[in-house]
Amino acid sequence: MPLMDHLSELRRRLTIIIVSLFLTAVVVYFATPSLIDILMDPIMKVLPEGTELTVLTILGGFTIRIKVAFFFGAIMCTPIIIWEIMGFFLPALKPNERRWVIPTVAAMVALFYIGMAFAYAVAQSAAFGWLADQIIDFANLIADAEDYLNIMMLLEIGFGIAFELPLVIFYLSILHIVPYSTFRKNWRYIYVALLAICGVVTPDGSPVTMLIMFAMMLALYEISLAVARFVITRRDGKAALKWSREEYAEHAE
Repeated sequence: MPLMDHLSELRRRLTIIIVSLFLTAVVVYFATPSLIDILMDPIMKVLPEGTELTVLTILGGFTIRIKVAFFFGAIMCTPIIIWEIMGFFLPALKPNERRWVIPTVAAMVALFYIGMAFAYAVAQSAAFGWLADQIIDFANLIADAEDYLNIMMLLEIGFGIAFELPLVIFYLSILHIVPYSTFRKNWRYIYVALLAICGVVTPDGSPVTMLIMFAMMLALYEISLAVARFVITRRDGKAALKWSREEYAEHAE
């Protein structure tokens, strides 16, 4: 496709994403009080008894509801967003690669939702409980609604994106863009890099959240490599675990 056709296609797909997100957020806005209660439910059990959300400015309530509406709108539109992104790259794929598009989109959506569910059920209560413990011995805790919800939404998105790691590792390995043996040989450096990434992307800055995310990313990394090893050895033989991209292309011919 010529450059202008690519740009036109990109504009069309971005328009679909933006319109879908906006319309969903408008509908969701009216349900935001109930949705905020759902978001807060896991952490209310670990906060000091009697803690209630506080809005500190007159515009704060409207701002919070807009943020929450777009947050849940993005969650609901995740399949559309991922499908449109993958659809933009579809013309660049070979015919034998296109059959992987639908399973890949399904896996990406599922992993994103699983990551968000894990953050909601495990990470949030552990993080907020630890942070609250650092305060109650010397001060009263005022629950600023905007501060709490910003952290919670960022945690949800962060874990959702982090749970895409297995898919990235899997495709890098089975397509021999990065040989499987390279991942195995350099595991120490990869572990340190994952720990550094967790320290950067966790929004609350607590070691509890960072270690929870690090533990999950390590588990996902090892699982993805195990699956990739199984696929590579079944498809190309054990020797293929050391193949580079060029060697893989030669054998494919």
